[in-house]
Amino acid sequence: MIFVLLSVLCSVAVAVLLKYAKLQQISTKQMIVWNYPVAAILTYFVLQPRLADIHVEQMPWQLYIPLAILLPTLFIFIALTIQYTGLVKAEIAQRLSLFIPLMASFILFSEVISWNKGIGILVGLAAIVCSIGWQKGNLKQRNKVGSIAYPLLVFVGMGVIDILFKQIALHQSVPYITAMFMVFLIAMFVAFLFMIYFLAVEKQAFSVKSLVLGIVLGFFNFGNILFYMKAHRAIPENPSIVFTGMNIGVISVGAVVGVLLFKERLSVINKIGLALAIISVLIITYL
Repeated sequence: MIFVLLSVLCSVAVAVLLKYAKLQQISTKQMIVWNYPVAAILTYFVLQPRLADIHVEQMPWQLYIPLAILLPTLFIFIALTIQYTGLVKAEIAQRLSLFIPLMASFILFSEVISWNKGIGILVGLAAIVCSIGWQKGNLKQRNKVGSIAYPLLVFVGMGVIDILFKQIALHQSVPYITAMFMVFLIAMFVAFLFMIYFLAVEKQAFSVKSLVLGIVLGFFNFGNILFYMKAHRAIPENPSIVFTGMNIGVISVGAVVGVLLFKERLSVINKIGLALAIISVLIITYL
């Protein structure tokens, strides 16, 4: 379980970095850009994808390209969710996105919905509704649209990303590590296009602090992926333990960090949403 714990800590550290950067008036957008070359380099040296397996004509580009565009785009929306609504709400929106692939399997792929998954989805949706109703004392009236829209975009977008990753895993002609490396490379290219836009159109000044924090962000982001994979390999006979530990761990630790470190205020609805999020993961996994 040490790998699950390390993965949880890395995931929460990503959110903490984004929250800290915003409080310090450091560009989170530029941080996210620099995260991707770090992730690509670490994937190459640590996971060692077999580049000989890369055959352009066999690559499922219809999956790689939209995924590579969504990754940096959703990362920016996650940063905006943290800015507008807090770390706790952002973590719940990400973790409950697991229901999007479940619903897609029933709606798009005609799978038969089991009663436990149906209940789990309903509880999870109730948790999302409760989280959307959260109110922060310092939230300005003009930011209320963002406090609803950004978590919903993260919820749906992360679910779509999960579906695309699962579809990529089904392509046996390309090893998964190699596919992940290719996606990170394309995402890095997309992120650099974003950087050009930030500097040329938005007139942001180039930030050395964003570069440094972006590199740190890339290490934590990659660590989250690496330790999650290692956790599955360490206990392959019980993937549900990894799945549950990861999702509940991130929601719980994120809530503690949000409240204690950043003084985020939780109403009764906040706490109900938090409890429902954990219950929904348990229902989906064990019932």
